[in-house]
Amino acid sequence: MLRLWRYFGKERRLLIIIFMLIIVSSLLGLLVPYLIGKAVDTISFGAMAINFKSLQIIIGILIGTYIIDSFITLAQGFIMAGISQRIVFSLREALFSKLQKLPLSFFDTHTHGEIMSRLSNDIENVSTTISQSTTQLMSSVINILGAFIMMLVLSPVLTVASMITIPLVFIMTNSIAKKTKVLFKEQQVFLGNLNGHIEESISGIQVVKAFNGEDRVIEDFNKINSNLCEVGIKAQIWSGYIMPLMNVINNFGFTVVAAVGGILAVKELITIGIIASFLSYSRQFARPLNDLANIFNTLQSAVAGAERVFETLDEIEEPKDEEDAKELKNVRGEVVFNNVSFGYREGVRVLEDINFHVKEGSNIALVGPTGSGKTTIVNLLTGFYQISKGQILIDGKDIKEYTKDSLRKSFGMVLQDTYLFSGTIKENIKYGKLNATDEEIKKAAIMANADGFISRLPQDYNTILTEGGINLSEGERQLLAISRAILSNPSILILDEATSNVDTRTELKIQEAMLKLMKGRTSFIIAHRLSTIKDADIIMVIRDGKIAESGSHEDLINQKGEYYKLYKSQLGEE
Repeated sequence: MLRLWRYFGKERRLLIIIFMLIIVSSLLGLLVPYLIGKAVDTISFGAMAINFKSLQIIIGILIGTYIIDSFITLAQGFIMAGISQRIVFSLREALFSKLQKLPLSFFDTHTHGEIMSRLSNDIENVSTTISQSTTQLMSSVINILGAFIMMLVLSPVLTVASMITIPLVFIMTNSIAKKTKVLFKEQQVFLGNLNGHIEESISGIQVVKAFNGEDRVIEDFNKINSNLCEVGIKAQIWSGYIMPLMNVINNFGFTVVAAVGGILAVKELITIGIIASFLSYSRQFARPLNDLANIFNTLQSAVAGAERVFETLDEIEEPKDEEDAKELKNVRGEVVFNNVSFGYREGVRVLEDINFHVKEGSNIALVGPTGSGKTTIVNLLTGFYQISKGQILIDGKDIKEYTKDSLRKSFGMVLQDTYLFSGTIKENIKYGKLNATDEEIKKAAIMANADGFISRLPQDYNTILTEGGINLSEGERQLLAISRAILSNPSILILDEATSNVDTRTELKIQEAMLKLMKGRTSFIIAHRLSTIKDADIIMVIRDGKIAESGSHEDLINQKGEYYKLYKSQLGEE
């Protein structure tokens, strides 16, 4: 809560204005019971007479008080709505910015739906609580203090009598809050799991339908949904205990006050008007206590959401550039791996003592079974993950000596699973160079053999793509990815299974585009189809995180080792 409170700092001036309005509103509220008592005392019960003039004045003041208080309440709500939304805007902005700075390892261990749940549901939970509870919290504290002072002024004896319920309130609130805090946190976790399952099911709907997995997906959804429902019911039931129990305690307190007040009135120690005022003040004292208990309970839900948000904000970011880091410019493309070792988890090595030297402008093919570490090598080269041991050099310098921004700008990537964003084809190609002209975009598409199919679309380069570009074929998406890479004009190229998901005819188009792209650039090609990498300068066979063999196609065929067996199993002997 203290950490959440820091976000209120920017709204300090408006919060002071709200605080002043609450004080005025509270003073008006405290004036009402006093006026009611005076109205009662205009009646002379012994003489059965009423001072109508005084009563009219008091009623007029009461009506004016209620009208002013209504306008103040409206102003508070208007100002608080703006404050709460700006605070949540800052929180959401901070969280989204943080996500951009986190390493890929974070996204490897969290589902996309669960991350989205933190950005939407958890922050929205905080937003609702802030907008509803902040003014109520301030108002409650001021009203409790004001009512207590007025109660003491009217009758110290009745004040002591009314305090008998206070310990009960705190004991009950504390007991229930401990339980609701746990339940609300569980609720947010289950909600994140549910969002993760939904996102996964929708993204993979084609696979679900292809394998008749609808029933299984529904069953898994119902299981998570049932857990969420069960925890939600428990959280609401426990939080719902507060108000009825508080009403019982308050009614007990009113009974004590009424009884003691009756005794004092009979003994003529206080007037009936004072008792009427005191009962109103005791209600004003009890109602904020109820509100505080309810707010405290509601805050548990906000705290559960805020904890998950701050948990993400506290994640370790990608290591920052070294103080003397330099821009990587005029890249030649010489790459060296010196005794590089790496593991995604502590104690589990994926790569072990990898050593190789790639000359500038060379084409290097990485082959080997799935999970051998091919993609890991290029992920380390681009700085997506930090190596456990060893050194990676580009143009003779450790990549740690370069700024990450300039390092990654030097690479162009065409991956097996091409991702296209919602927007036009032009905007997706332009992602490789945001200030590119229409002429440059078209030129890149022509080089990538993509201009042909783009021109046939109803709105050519302005055709809107759905998320992921699913309204295009796999080959067309790959050609757009190559266009994007060509436009970015990288010094080092990474092609990760770029032709594995396409037909033979499209593969030829993609290969032709890739040859244009690779010309004069250092290129790393990951491929399972060995026919696509026969002309590579160096072919490295990766097995169990180590380089099993290295050399040209002819050299490796002559060695009759790992590569020979792979090539023979795919194409047969030449």
